[in-house]
Amino acid sequence: MIVDLFIPCFIDQFYPQTGHNVVKILKKVGVEINYNPKQTCCGQPSFNSGYWKETLPITKKFMKDFPNDRLIVSPSASCTGFLKNYLPELSKEESYLKEHARLKRNLTELTDFLVNHLKVEDLGAEFHAKVTYHDACTALREYGIKTEPRKLLAKVKGLELVEMSESDVCCGFGGTFSVKMEPISIAMVEQKVQHALDSGAEYIVSTEASCLLNIDGYIKRNNLPIKSIHIADILASGIN
Repeated sequence: MIVDLFIPCFIDQFYPQTGHNVVKILKKVGVEINYNPKQTCCGQPSFNSGYWKETLPITKKFMKDFPNDRLIVSPSASCTGFLKNYLPELSKEESYLKEHARLKRNLTELTDFLVNHLKVEDLGAEFHAKVTYHDACTALREYGIKTEPRKLLAKVKGLELVEMSESDVCCGFGGTFSVKMEPISIAMVEQKVQHALDSGAEYIVSTEASCLLNIDGYIKRNNLPIKSIHIADILASGIN
């Protein structure tokens, strides 16, 4: 099987090692990867900020960057959820909608791809720590994943998964929300991290690098005894 790999901005710019770990995981399960180095932003940030006119050419470029009618795997349910659900809001052109239908059919988030497409839950990963899972808003409500990450984590050798209170409540990032509504955002991330600490976990894990960036910033500013980590980094641990 050949898949196209879509690496979102947050991972490309802030967590490049996570991108490398996605490649490591896909190779482990026998998948051949096509990566287009010309790929750029999917358009979600500008769309969520209300710049729909400016977002349209970005999404058209994305379509050109992924022209193949095959699965597109990405370590972000946020970006894939946006691309699947909101592009028809930008244009009603027949050709555009046709291309969107192709993208919607093919786009898949990493844990969804592993569990539901490949029927793989045990990657042979090893990660000795107690972790708790954060259900990112977009992953849960726009893309629709909940059990898939947990099934994969349950098979990691040495890992203990504990559930925190209100795992499905927003961490306070929300793109520019964290800037425009900073006091509210800080209160939300404070609550999220406290729930994780109360669970006894050593790590907060999620599918979304943007959430983890926000959470990690709060943790480091307050010197708290917990870390954040992308699920791909855990799933790649201990595998060749």
